[in-house]
Amino acid sequence: MDKQQNSDQQTLKRKPKRRHPILRTLTVILLVALFLAGGYAARFYSQAKKAVAKTYDPVSTKAVSSDLDGKKPISILLLGTDTGAFGRKDTGRSDTMMLVTINPKEKKTTMTSIPRDTLAEMVGTGNDSPTYEKINSAYAYGKSSAAIKTVEKLLNVPIDYYVTVNMEGLQKIVDAVGGVDVNVPFTWTDANTGGQTFKKGKAHLNGELALAYARMRDEDPEGDYGRQKRQQEVINQIVKHLMSVKSLTNYQKVMDSLSSSMRTNLTFDDMMAIAQNYRASATTIDRQQLKGIGVYIDEAAYQVMTTETLQKMSNELRGQLGLESKTLSNFNTQQNEINNANGFDWTANNPVYTVSLDGATTGP
Repeated sequence: MDKQQNSDQQTLKRKPKRRHPILRTLTVILLVALFLAGGYAARFYSQAKKAVAKTYDPVSTKAVSSDLDGKKPISILLLGTDTGAFGRKDTGRSDTMMLVTINPKEKKTTMTSIPRDTLAEMVGTGNDSPTYEKINSAYAYGKSSAAIKTVEKLLNVPIDYYVTVNMEGLQKIVDAVGGVDVNVPFTWTDANTGGQTFKKGKAHLNGELALAYARMRDEDPEGDYGRQKRQQEVINQIVKHLMSVKSLTNYQKVMDSLSSSMRTNLTFDDMMAIAQNYRASATTIDRQQLKGIGVYIDEAAYQVMTTETLQKMSNELRGQLGLESKTLSNFNTQQNEINNANGFDWTANNPVYTVSLDGATTGP
């Protein structure tokens, strides 16, 4: 087994399949079924529909079929942006990126987390953007449309829908449900998120603290992967509170916070169709992370994946969407080919990775 194959096995890891309330979590983000699925539909249907209407933002260059009858697979890109976090008012970046594929034929949902520092070609970002950047920058250059196109190019997987929620919205949602309970994995203080100290053990967090808890990564030994786990924990706690009767008293606050902080190209009827027609696909969940190795490009830290890792992920996701596998040929595979030819060591610790653009080379 060569070094690259060995690295591929180490960097693409997935958790065992298990039952998981993915569609519930998804519909929380989409402002729907959590209230409509119970006996409160008549009371809240009209209000929820009005709130969702404020979030609708279609991608102008992308034609989407709304035939969500529960028979064809669908894909949804979930984006968590840092807009509004800690006073930030610019467009921000999509620090959380998760591609969800739902396959009703196999009754299976696949959740794939994409590291924010992944090297990627910037697609649909305009002439003023660089050729390549960290994948979370695509949103900063061209918002949700560019993020969709960039992920599509990286993995050669078509994306039907997107949902974008900003961090300021997360803080408001947590406050609206009365805070969340978490199990802090270790003690830390992070100056980058306000200087709050979190002590190991159980804790009840308000919106401000929950935002800091979900955003920290510099003090986490798992880095961005550890942050993804804490973000999932906060989301699951929000779901738990929203499902309780107590949340009904704060229903309007929840609707107001979500409608002001979320954008999606799903209509209200689309959301209802997903909640009703794709429920069985939540029976089997495959949760996985696209993992690479840490490298330096022009003294900046990136994550890069072997071509084998990218190809394997592309094949699986395309298969979940009922599509045939295709050989990847994109910016990442081309750069990997150049680096492999130059003897790049995939087992080294934070090696320097070379990027070559039209004969011009960055790196040593």
